[in-house]
Amino acid sequence: MHPAPSVIIFTSLSGLGFGLLFWLGIGYPEVYGMSAFGMFFVAYALAVGGLLASTAHLGNPKNAIHAFSQWRTSWLSREGVASIVTLLVMAVYAIGMIFLGQRFQILGWIGAALSLFTVFTTSMIYAQLKTVPRWNMRLTSVMFLTYAVAGGALLAGQISIAVVLLLVLTLVQFAVWQAGDKRFREAGHTIETATGLGNLGKVRLLEPPHTSPNYLMKEMVFTVGRKHSRKLRMIAGVSLGLLPVILLYALPFNPISAALAVAFHMLGLFAARWLFFAEAEHVVGLYYDKR
Repeated sequence: MHPAPSVIIFTSLSGLGFGLLFWLGIGYPEVYGMSAFGMFFVAYALAVGGLLASTAHLGNPKNAIHAFSQWRTSWLSREGVASIVTLLVMAVYAIGMIFLGQRFQILGWIGAALSLFTVFTTSMIYAQLKTVPRWNMRLTSVMFLTYAVAGGALLAGQISIAVVLLLVLTLVQFAVWQAGDKRFREAGHTIETATGLGNLGKVRLLEPPHTSPNYLMKEMVFTVGRKHSRKLRMIAGVSLGLLPVILLYALPFNPISAALAVAFHMLGLFAARWLFFAEAEHVVGLYYDKR
């Protein structure tokens, strides 16, 4: 799949934002006044900024409003509805902590649950796609949720929990890579199944279907070199959790070490998310003999 920057930013930042909202919703950290304002500002900036970035991938961003009407059948629509409801619930919760000096804990718990559900709906946009076997597995949702709670814990300053979750996240990411590498083969897709001509025997491409690249080829048929893939996986795997954990333990905890840990985590996050899209093989590639 073509790794569009807008979708990479969307899935990365919104996950971090809703992950931070989850921790704030269950009361970690317990902040009020301007401290609460700062935490909620970061969470909303990430969540809303990520959601807005996703509209840049639309041919006509004005049509984004129509996505909300298909919530019965579309995970994309469910994500839109869930995100709006979550942000509204957490806004009331935030007002209590910032201006009234108290927590409406029931709203916090509801908002925390909705935050995780929103991340889950984002994951299902990809996990439901049988045409992309690498994504079509339960580990995809586990990965998105683990990214959210681990990154959110780091931003929330919950160091002890964050250290454990970041190490778990690293293991989950490597498990996703290992399982994903076998998914296309296990799904049994071939050029015969892609063209529907398997009953006639072995199929091979005589001439390309198009004289020049079309939309499907530009968006769905993307290849990344194995050598580059291995390098990026190593960078992502080390930066996601190992470097932040080492920094948090090796250096005295202060704003500088915390900022470095977050910076390395985000480096790994963006590298892994670029690979998430770049390594995804759509079955339409078989029709164009690109597999």
